[in-house]
Amino acid sequence: MDRGIPTSASEEIELYMRTYYSLLRSSGEIQIKSLGETHAQMDSSLHVHAREEYPDIAAFVYTTLRLPDCIRQVRLVLLGQSAEVFAKAGFPNVTQWQEVSAEGRRRKLYFDGNETLAAFIASASDIDDVIPTLTAYEIEWNKMNQLLWQTGATRRLEDSARRGDALNAEAKNQLCEDLRISADDLQTLENIWGRNFADNLLSIASGPKQFALRALAGSLVDYRKATQRWWRNIAQSAAPILADRPVYFVSSNTHSLVNLVSGFALEHEAELIAYIRDTRREDLLREYQAIAQEQVRSRKENFLYYILKKFAADPENAAAAQEKLRAEAEVGITQIGSDRYLDVDAQIIELNKIDPDRLDPRLPRGDLEKLRQSRAVIFNIDYPLGLSAYQIYSELTQNVDQIKGFYVLGKSATLNGRIGDVMIPNVVYDEHSRNTYLFANCFSARDIAPYLVYGSVLDNQKAISVKGTFLQNRKFVELFYREGYTDIEMEAGPYLSAVYEMSYPRRFPVNEIVRLYQTDLDIGFLHYATDKPFSKGKNLGAVHLAYYGMDPTYAGALAILQRIFAREIN
Repeated sequence: MDRGIPTSASEEIELYMRTYYSLLRSSGEIQIKSLGETHAQMDSSLHVHAREEYPDIAAFVYTTLRLPDCIRQVRLVLLGQSAEVFAKAGFPNVTQWQEVSAEGRRRKLYFDGNETLAAFIASASDIDDVIPTLTAYEIEWNKMNQLLWQTGATRRLEDSARRGDALNAEAKNQLCEDLRISADDLQTLENIWGRNFADNLLSIASGPKQFALRALAGSLVDYRKATQRWWRNIAQSAAPILADRPVYFVSSNTHSLVNLVSGFALEHEAELIAYIRDTRREDLLREYQAIAQEQVRSRKENFLYYILKKFAADPENAAAAQEKLRAEAEVGITQIGSDRYLDVDAQIIELNKIDPDRLDPRLPRGDLEKLRQSRAVIFNIDYPLGLSAYQIYSELTQNVDQIKGFYVLGKSATLNGRIGDVMIPNVVYDEHSRNTYLFANCFSARDIAPYLVYGSVLDNQKAISVKGTFLQNRKFVELFYREGYTDIEMEAGPYLSAVYEMSYPRRFPVNEIVRLYQTDLDIGFLHYATDKPFSKGKNLGAVHLAYYGMDPTYAGALAILQRIFAREIN
């Protein structure tokens, strides 16, 4: 069966990776433009028009959402695992620079206010993510820069800015012609840039982008040290809670389990609805009214959880955000923010402090009082990227006495479903180890379907853990699709390599079929689809799940919590 899969499904992808890893051996700066040709030859599924003269807006938006706003000013990107690594390389104060973030990718980032961005990386997967992202961004920036100058659009934008005029419909239509893009593409740019739409176009017009990159360290030891220091921060914050207690490990996000347990959003419904009225989000207000009148099938709870995230992040609601933390602490939830190393927050939920009356109403209440006798905790982390999943779970297994359950809820691409579907794999091929992992997934379609409103549940699927979101093309995808693989993601393989090592007395093997059926660990993987590689442009750059992404997220989180409750009660 899967033994027929070659070591590499695409020579072009391997060539691209060999090129940038060979360049990274240099102790000085490397120029991203030197990677443009091999990047384009790869024919990435996320950058299908890299070789064309016209802009690939889906690829540009995808990269824009994964880079901080200051990227328009950045020339040099520094990669390092820790503050110590940066200091040793002559950058002793990077953590005192301005901390910045990207909407679509969690990573510790610091900007010097001039032209340098420091990025903390947790594993080789960060390199396989950062370099293609920067390369695609530079390629598309330079296409638009050239077209804006060639067509005279730069001058028109400058004149409009001097007059203080907003871009009218006629000016936008002209921009579409100038940039050779559709009106929908231009609208997508306007949606993600908002009031900075014209200013950002002027930034692109101001000159070509020429990124330089410098890797300050890259040994396996450096990555392990960063992970150990990340754990040390957790241990210092939660040592009394974790000491000698059984653990249910969950890799998901930092909002779903907490919202389902704390009851804060449901208790403050009136305040949340007042907030969207005050902020004039008429679209959200209409959705709420449609839910209340049962005109749409959406769940009110999911809607309130979505609003709560925006509400708590608003600086004007700082007092309410503190009240939220107090309410969470009352039901045994401890929040632990990430330190200067891995940008992976953690949460601990003590099962014996859960209040059944505050739980999400979709969770069954029967026998929950028995949890008062439980010593177990849920240890939940914000979903890591690629190989850092292996490092984090390996570190956890070395520092806790007993892990009773292992559950992962994450994003993926689907080859046979739709955006918003939930996939449940029981076979995973890992591009890193080249192993095919076979295991009994504790979840099935019947565990998710009762909670899923819009999508479908596809169980008994086969997943492939790739090295990077850009590091796949049509040939790569079609080869695995012929082998029955329909679920493309980045973490399952690394996680299962770590599961293997907690079950067997040796390091995980390479290029083998690995059966994990005999492990005592309760294993569950749930992936919800955010991309469709076979549909050009159908990725989160072009189709932002936003509120509707709450449906598969909370369906999965509800199934995980119900699984943990049932096992602990029994």
